[in-house]
Amino acid sequence: MGDAFKALASEPRRRILNHLSNGPMTVSEIAENFDMEMPSISKHLSILKEAGLIAQQRRGQNILYYIVSDNLANVLYGFLTPFCPDARKITKKRNKSGGDNE
Repeated sequence: MGDAFKALASEPRRRILNHLSNGPMTVSEIAENFDMEMPSISKHLSILKEAGLIAQQRRGQNILYYIVSDNLANVLYGFLTPFCPDARKITKKRNKSGGDNE
């Protein structure tokens, strides 16, 4: 969970996740939304990937990045469950329907 929150602590990485929420994108497509060099974008993508929040898939000559929504949701639910009654309700519903047992 710590790696995910370290990744989410960065505003550019949160912005990347926001852009990826619309669907998979190449690094070039992501970079079009930022005023920073491509190596910096790649570094942010690497941190998000290491935290398990995004993944990549090769399509022809392109690499598409996309959100791993289950991992992101599990991290957030895992953090919120002890503190938030609504998160506990969601977790219980997920467990009853055969979802994760976290």
